[in-house]
Amino acid sequence: MPTLFERILNKEIPATIVHQDERVTAFRDIQPRAPVHILVVPTKPIPTANDIEDGDEALIGHMFTVARDLARREGIAEDGYRLIINCNKHGGQEVYHLHLHLLGGKPLGPMVSA
Repeated sequence: MPTLFERILNKEIPATIVHQDERVTAFRDIQPRAPVHILVVPTKPIPTANDIEDGDEALIGHMFTVARDLARREGIAEDGYRLIINCNKHGGQEVYHLHLHLLGGKPLGPMVSA
């Protein structure tokens, strides 16, 4: 069964897309945790960070350069932002299609709270 993100990539579910190319799509999170909360999702379905293959290095790097460019475009690069990839249940992953969270627009506080 296709993941939520595959359905967004296939235009079955609407999303506010802020970047799209042949390798990745970036769209605004529907439950933002910060004033800017964008998800950068590879077109290739990779379930978790554990499933990244050696041949995916350029794709993963591209995800980060797209996030950098979006941070600049959104006006959060100067003050700072956070990039997060969650992996599996204990890592907080909810959709099993690799994705990079770009968060910013306010002080984000500590990385992990007890």
